[in-house]
Amino acid sequence: MYSAHFSQAAHVFLGRSLPEEGRVVGYASIISKLDFRIPMPDQISMVCSRNKKYETDQWRVFPDKYLPDDHLEVDEILALYRHLVFALKYEGVNLLVFSQLAKHYSEQQLTNLVSIEPEGQYSRRMWFLIEWIMGTALSGKDNLTKRGYIPVIDEKIQFAVQGEKSSRHLVINNLPGTVDFCPLIRKSEKLEKYISENHSDKNGAYLSGLRKDILQRASAFLLLKDSKASFTIEGESPKSKRAARWGQAIGQAGSKDLSKKELIRLQQIVIENDRFVEMGFRIKGGFVGEHDRSSGEPMPEHISAKWEDLDTLINGFLSTNERLLSSNLDAVLSATIIAFGFVFIHPFEDGNGRIHRYLIHHVMAKKKFYQQGMIFPVSASILDHIDDYREVLEAYSHPLLDLVDWKETADHNIRVLNETLDYYRFMDMTKQAEFLYDCVHDTIENIIPNEIRYLTHYDEFKRYLDEEFEMPDKTVALLVRFLDQNEGALSKRARDKEFKSLKDAEINEIEQNYKSIFSTT
Repeated sequence: MYSAHFSQAAHVFLGRSLPEEGRVVGYASIISKLDFRIPMPDQISMVCSRNKKYETDQWRVFPDKYLPDDHLEVDEILALYRHLVFALKYEGVNLLVFSQLAKHYSEQQLTNLVSIEPEGQYSRRMWFLIEWIMGTALSGKDNLTKRGYIPVIDEKIQFAVQGEKSSRHLVINNLPGTVDFCPLIRKSEKLEKYISENHSDKNGAYLSGLRKDILQRASAFLLLKDSKASFTIEGESPKSKRAARWGQAIGQAGSKDLSKKELIRLQQIVIENDRFVEMGFRIKGGFVGEHDRSSGEPMPEHISAKWEDLDTLINGFLSTNERLLSSNLDAVLSATIIAFGFVFIHPFEDGNGRIHRYLIHHVMAKKKFYQQGMIFPVSASILDHIDDYREVLEAYSHPLLDLVDWKETADHNIRVLNETLDYYRFMDMTKQAEFLYDCVHDTIENIIPNEIRYLTHYDEFKRYLDEEFEMPDKTVALLVRFLDQNEGALSKRARDKEFKSLKDAEINEIEQNYKSIFSTT
């Protein structure tokens, strides 16, 4: 006999060992039961037989009283409803699941689903999400006229914007994006802690007490440092002129509004030599990875959105950007959605990574996260945490590799065969947001202060050299570079060549003063 059960008893679920004996419930059980080709949630909910409630990185564990009632005699739609209520209550909104439900069930079945408790908050939220994704109204449902408004996103679980009212459903659409591009971020302990620390004000307060000339020089250096880091992340060693050119673009982040033309302009700045690159938005498949040495077969690590979907996705991306900039959503979270969303879509043949990191600057500048005129070198921190960066990129990309069907083209590219639009418009970006906030924290606590400290020490050391030796600026810079490279000691070659005019006693004094000045905190 057919079972309407969605909850699943198992010791191992899709390669994950359950931490307790019990049943998988909520979104994971729906995905598995209906065989949806979408990634599993990062955290899977389960109900155990003991009175325990806790979370791990991979599991949410609930006592057995939380088990949705989906016994054998229950109708499938009713069983589904009970798991969706559980999911909305404890897991938040999963747009990928709702998009799949809208495709899997008939209009009548969907109408039946959202009519089980027609005025209940969970039915209204399901109803809104299904019609929002479908873009059409369910013909069997009439507008509600009673009850107060409830938010679509539960802000105890996920981050949201102020939103606008939908009088048909009596809900507030506080989703942070549009139907064509709407990543979501869960409220993790780490993110809530970072946001409560108000990094923007902390950074501004630190910088406000510094001399203007120090800030200007630090900004100029950090601009070039960030630009070079962004190229290094891509495995490139650009000429100084090229790095400076991209650094200039970073310095102007936030001064221009995002548009398709602006994204293309940024690509033209990034790609110095376009002889081997088809510029502009792709009109063919794309992937990140290697080719088999002998056969040339593609070996993807990341599969880009289908080029046929780019118009829809980029329009949605740009609309969501405007929605976020006019919202009260935290600047770092907004930057995560826009910057990582862009790199996952991968709309260009080349230049996506550097533009992705530029977009972090763009959104944070627009949201006034940092002091105007002061560069925020987050790419330098990303480079310092390159393994973690690869991990958060792969956390999104790798689960899709088993879900995207493709075949090799004649030029050893790939052509995607199945529908993949939802993967690039609806995603969870909690891990990416946590990573970016780690880098923002590191930039404020270490990278900017270290540069300010170095310049302050440099000026003090230079004053000493001017007073004692009347050394020109060029010679001071060379001397400091040699001392930096050799842990505060001048090499025999430098003593015998560039600084042969200095006596041994003078060199010893210089080395001691260098170590004394540059070792202070």
